[in-house]
Amino acid sequence: MILACNFEEATALGFGARSLLEDDPTATGSVAAPTALRGAVERVLACRTGDVSIQTLSEQREMERGLEAVVTYLRDTLDASVLLSHPAAEEAVAAYFDYAHALTVLGRTRQMGREMRVLVEVMTGAPPTPELVRDFVFPD
Repeated sequence: MILACNFEEATALGFGARSLLEDDPTATGSVAAPTALRGAVERVLACRTGDVSIQTLSEQREMERGLEAVVTYLRDTLDASVLLSHPAAEEAVAAYFDYAHALTVLGRTRQMGREMRVLVEVMTGAPPTPELVRDFVFPD
């Protein structure tokens, strides 16, 4: 299945994922990506080029985890920008759009996961097992 990302979404996700991965954990108020999430956040970087192929429910779940981390990071960045200046400051407005674009992709990714689970159930007659989550391939 294809997760489509427009230019604005791809730019926001690339910025958020890179910032989260490169953030200095010793900086005040900084929260770097936990080791367990680094791989999922790195997968989000694939969105920088636009559309991303997600072939298994396992890949969808990893993308969702990475997107959740990026969205949380961008929301925290938005909050900090508003508190450091004011809601209409240029930095705060830019932070809002980055957050909103990333949140939109997260919503589509969650919807994709729900559709993938339903398709597995329809085609196999049972809820997805761990093996099906890993091995059942959805063509693009």
